[in-house]
Amino acid sequence: MKRIILTALMLAPVVAYAQDAVPDIVKRFSEQQNITHLKAVDAPGGLKSWVGQYQDIGVNLFLTPDGQHVISGYLYDAPGKNLSEGYFKEQIYIPLGREMWKTLNEAKALKEGPDTAQRKVFVFADPFCPYCKAFWSAAQPWVAAGKVQLNTLMVAFLNPQSGRYATAILNAPDPVAAWRDYELSGGKKLPRFDGVTPKATFNLLQHHQKLMDDLGANATPAIYYMNANNELSQVLGMPDEKQLVEMFGPRP
Repeated sequence: MKRIILTALMLAPVVAYAQDAVPDIVKRFSEQQNITHLKAVDAPGGLKSWVGQYQDIGVNLFLTPDGQHVISGYLYDAPGKNLSEGYFKEQIYIPLGREMWKTLNEAKALKEGPDTAQRKVFVFADPFCPYCKAFWSAAQPWVAAGKVQLNTLMVAFLNPQSGRYATAILNAPDPVAAWRDYELSGGKKLPRFDGVTPKATFNLLQHHQKLMDDLGANATPAIYYMNANNELSQVLGMPDEKQLVEMFGPRP
């Protein structure tokens, strides 16, 4: 998923039509090119236009007036604004982001803060990530005040020992408390764990890694929250003060 999926833009109005209204030639081209989620858009100038999804990017298709040819490209207005990007965001990226938010909420996270918190934040964290520790620490005033629920999804890729550390935390009697103790100790207090990683834990770490990959993140912390426009937003790395307030709200 490209960063533009999660970045707010000012958009022109977009109207979606029934899938049955798509001409056969457009359908055939889409099938040949593996373009999915095809939707019609109300393009200017009398153009007949559709947007679709190819892997994790948007595609804009246009039908020539004779109805016999399909053009793939971007649509620009007179000042040079890329209208296609607006169509992609409205019809593909925003809905996809909301579906990903549902998936994040279904994940098995280390949950800190009440379910009644006004805001939820999800973060992918590696035990050896110093910026993950900094972010966890920065979030605690909001969590302690009951204003934010922080959901940590453990991943293991930064260090050869990341998997062992993540396994020890996830298999502790109280994983949330184990994660908290680990962070408060600066990575020195780790639950004892002997033996091999249980299959369930290995699968969980793999699932979290896939979620992170699907969201287009390649670094930790990878942080996700719904912004004021109900759009999925992403911050990679340690947020600055402005970003913290945007995702958590005013300081308690």
